[in-house]
Formats: sequence, structure tokens, C-alpha cells
Amino acid sequence: MASRRNVHYSPLPADEDDYDGIARRQYDPRFDYTPKSFDKIPWKSIVLALFLLSLGSLLLFLSYFIFTGHMGGERSQAYGLLVLGALSFLPGFYETRVAYYAWRGVNGYRFASIPDY
Repeated sequence: MASRRNVHYSPLPADEDDYDGIARRQYDPRFDYTPKSFDKIPWKSIVLALFLLSLGSLLLFLSYFIFTGHMGGERSQAYGLLVLGALSFLPGFYETRVAYYAWRGVNGYRFASIPDY
């Protein structure tokens, strides 16, 4: 494979909107600061997070009880409940924690960090 060392590149212009060296600023509404959007509480997402947290906790407790023999069942059932419990507990815990810290007013946590459905 031959190398292309003799290729000469020309620099591109800095900005396509340059007019006499001064860039014109365009208005873009995406970057507007709207404090009301940060104050909106995503209730559906918080309810979903609490549901996932409680369902995950329930499944993890059931798997623990099967593993320790306090409840009847096979080990394969306990492993299945353990995996399902972890898959539902982790996102529920994360979103509930973000909602709680946003409610408390901790720096870096906002309700805008929680997706709204």
C-alpha cells in the first residue's frame, strides 16, 4: 500500500458565517435558561421509580428467604428472583435518590435530571 506523503492540504475557513472576520451570532432558543423547566416535578417518573424500588426490594427479600431456607423453593428460582430483583432495584434506587436529593435542594441535583414520561 502506497503512502500519500505528498498531499498538500489547504486550511478551511474558520466559520461559514464570517462576514469581514466577525462572526454573526444567531438566536438559538435551545440555549435559553428557563427556570420553570427546572421546577417541574416529574411525578410519573417518581412513582415509577418508587414502584421499581419496592418491587426490587420485594424480589430480593424473596430470593434471600429461598436461599436461607425460610421459604420453600429451589435454588434456580432464587437465582431468577435475585437477577430480576437487582434489575428492578438498581434503577429504582438511582431515580429515587436523585428525586430525594433534588427535593432536599442538594447542589448538582435537579428534577430536570429525571426523564419525564
